[in-house]
Amino acid sequence: MKIELGQQQIECHVEYGPRKKVSIQIDPSGLVTVKAPNHTGDDVVLNAVRQFGDKILKQLQAIEAARTAPKVRAYEESGKFLHLGKYYSLDELIETHGLTEEALQHELKKFYFASCKKVIGERIKIYQKQLKVTPKSFTIEESRTKWGSCSSTKHLTFNYRLAMAPLEVIDYVVIHELCHLIHMNHDRSFWRLVGSMMKDYKAKEAFLAKYGHAMTL
Repeated sequence: MKIELGQQQIECHVEYGPRKKVSIQIDPSGLVTVKAPNHTGDDVVLNAVRQFGDKILKQLQAIEAARTAPKVRAYEESGKFLHLGKYYSLDELIETHGLTEEALQHELKKFYFASCKKVIGERIKIYQKQLKVTPKSFTIEESRTKWGSCSSTKHLTFNYRLAMAPLEVIDYVVIHELCHLIHMNHDRSFWRLVGSMMKDYKAKEAFLAKYGHAMTL
């Protein structure tokens, strides 16, 4: 559910269940979850979110500030960088001889883009068969805020930094975006489908929220 708060539009994940009142939670990744009693109307959910709109926006802004804070990296042969969930020295990932720090950073980013494209392509082939969907295309991009996205034209995009994540976390993002080919929003049907493909998907979300700041150049 998308809700306007002031000049900003936020997306809320609504969970219905046998509870007595509406509650709102924001996880470390910035996901806003509204937990509501069964059969709660959209107007009730909307009013609950707007009631705490200022607090929600402040918390989301704090999360975004922490996520985009600059990180210092040592671009030298022994500098450690993540690839598929494990740390490697820079010279294990790319050729380092004779390159300046700027060139090393450029080559490392190229490595991550290429690795991400290869791995994502392989994982899409696996899960699109299980879900019986076919994306029109996919690209690897650089983003500070999104791990992946799905357009109305069935084009998928993935953040190159996913190449730093464990394979099972990459799988979650691939499954998430492929499920959007069936359900374009984050309603209950969408999350049920994601859960049917990966029961512990919330653990993968938590991993990205907790360690995503370290998956950067």
